[in-house]
Order: sequence, then C-alpha cells, then structure tokens
Amino acid sequence: MSASSLPVLGDQEFRFLQQLMVEASGIHLSDSKRPLVAGRLMRRLRALNLRSYGEYLMLLKDPTKQAEQRLVIDLLTTNETYFFREPQHFQFLARWLDGRRGPLRLWSAASSSGEEPYTLAMILAEHGPAEWSILGSDLSRTVLEKAEAAIYPLDESSDFPPGWLKRHCLRGIGDHEGFFRFGQGLRERVRFRELNLMRPMPEDIGRFDVIFLRNVLIYFSAEDKRAIVARLLERLRPGGLLFIGHAESLHGFGLPLRSVASSVFERL
Repeated sequence: MSASSLPVLGDQEFRFLQQLMVEASGIHLSDSKRPLVAGRLMRRLRALNLRSYGEYLMLLKDPTKQAEQRLVIDLLTTNETYFFREPQHFQFLARWLDGRRGPLRLWSAASSSGEEPYTLAMILAEHGPAEWSILGSDLSRTVLEKAEAAIYPLDESSDFPPGWLKRHCLRGIGDHEGFFRFGQGLRERVRFRELNLMRPMPEDIGRFDVIFLRNVLIYFSAEDKRAIVARLLERLRPGGLLFIGHAESLHGFGLPLRSVASSVFERL
C-alpha cells in the first residue's frame, strides 16, 4: 500500500469496533482512540493482504474466525507498563510488609506483560515473610505468555534498586545477551491466569491480602468501574490493601474501603 492509498477507518467501522470491545472486555474506546485503533489494525490488513478496514471487519464477523477476533482484543488492549511504575506504591507496600507474617497472597489484576507482578515479587523477597505468592491476570493471552517467560531487555532494569538485578535475575548470554530473566526462586511464586474483570471471578481464585488494580479503571464507564472494584473486593480480605492508579478515583462508589495513602485503600 502506498501512502496515498492508505485505507480509512470509517465511522461505521469504528462503531463496530467500539461495540466489539465493549462486549468482549467492557472497555470503552473513545472517539479520540480512532487513530490508535486504525494504526494497530493496519498491521493485520498488511499481514492478510486486505485493501480496506471493511474487508477486515467482514472477516471478524465470520463466526469461524474467533482466533482473529481474539487477536483484535489483544491489539486494542493497552498494555503499557514498566518496572516500579508509580514507585510510591511499592514504598508504601514495603513499609506495610515490615513485621507482617505469612502466608500472604497478592494479585496483580491487570498484569500485562509481567512488570508489575515481578516488581511485587522482588518487594516481597526483600521485605515480606517467608511464605507468599502472587497471581498475575490479564485479558490478553499474548502478554501473559511474555509474562510467563519472564525475559526482558536489560535496559528495562534501570529503575531497580542497587543490587536487586544481581540478586533476583540472571543476565542473558550468547543469543540472549542484552536481556535478563527473573530467577527460578521468584518465577515459581508467580503464576499467571487469563481473566476478564468484567465477568464473575472463578471460585478457585481464592482470597488475597493485597490487590493491585492500577491504570485499568480509566478505560471503563463509572458503572463498570464500580462493578469491577466491588467484584474484586469480594476477594480481598478485611484489612487487606487495594491499590489503584494515581490518575484514578473511587469517589462516590460507596464501597467498604478507607483511604490510607494516595490511591491506596484498606478493605473494611
């Protein structure tokens, strides 16, 4: 495709994709997201040698193409994350852990490619009790596979505290030079699972002492935000902590929570 013949994502096509995302994930794509959507789906048009978004949407409507429908959800789900994002949360958690006895269970409920749960794992290894475990969950199977591999570019470790990379990770050699992998001692305590926060949680998920639900609520309507948080609170033990993103708010939701720090709440 030449630059002059690039396809245009029309109004009707964008509305279809908005509805698809709401039905599949509960995420509301605002009109301002149209350029992002068009850019990400252009990869699929090129890969499938299609001439227009209309042709691609016809493919998505085919009930036998569920794998492609799943791929669209992966492409349009925002997965930006990095180690020690919003570091004040991890500093607060480290203080909360001091002297606390295990076993402790933590849940990174929008874990993306694993940076948040592995940050939590290092915090627990340094400050937590002997017994602890972490669940990382996400809607996207693609990012969960990356999280399970636990391999990252070495430059992504720049925010690690001094000595933590050496203590908790292995540097790649040969074909893996320039990368690092979290050591087995941490990896075996972190498991990942595909979960949709808009749906009831499976009974076997259990209960948690800490839940991180950061930078995901901004993609939902107010009604859905409250429903998601209420659903997760059913899995949070009284006295446990809920962390949300600094740009997010639970004001007016009337949930059994009390604020203990900036965007940190205790379950009543």
